[in-house]
Amino acid sequence: MVWLRRTTHYLFIVVVAVNSTLLTINAGDYIFYTDWAWTSFVVFSISQSTMLVVGAIYYMLFTGVPGTATYYATIMTIYTWVAKGAWFALGYPYDFIVVPVWIPSAMLLDLSYWATRRNKHAAILIGGTLVGMSLPVFNMINLLLIKDPLEMAFKYPRPTLPPYMTPIEPQVGKFYNSPVALGAGAGAVLSVPIAALGAKLNTWTYRWMA
Repeated sequence: MVWLRRTTHYLFIVVVAVNSTLLTINAGDYIFYTDWAWTSFVVFSISQSTMLVVGAIYYMLFTGVPGTATYYATIMTIYTWVAKGAWFALGYPYDFIVVPVWIPSAMLLDLSYWATRRNKHAAILIGGTLVGMSLPVFNMINLLLIKDPLEMAFKYPRPTLPPYMTPIEPQVGKFYNSPVALGAGAGAVLSVPIAALGAKLNTWTYRWMA
């Protein structure tokens, strides 16, 4: 029955990755990233790095195969591009949804696991830190390559968007001077315990499936 257990968990990878992506694109009435990328970039960075690392390390340790984390992030990316295409088909502009960059950070998690010869604790400490530090950098580079997200947010308002989530002009200098640095620092600290949680969930799953 080993094949059944493996097949079930590979299916779970797809299910959890898709649901993680739904959490991202539904958090702000389908365009959380577009509306809040500049105004709440630190919050976005922390939520995305922790969400990515908990699922990616869970399945990477379960399979024991470096590359599973990248597979997980790839599913999230593909699903978000599907959602982007759906909005585009409805007549919204191409930049209405900005797809977050998860894959490079997941590759660093896989690399840390592979380079340490499948050491779980190294994957938690090194991989978790790398994910938290790298994700804000990759996503800020991604934002710099597109049109101003706030322009799209103001030009195409959603009537169902609650007032407290209405896009506002960024107040960078008043709260923090470097959203990338603050997001990377906080993400690096928080991603490690979240990665440990993902590893622990893997242990519990083995006991449940035994």
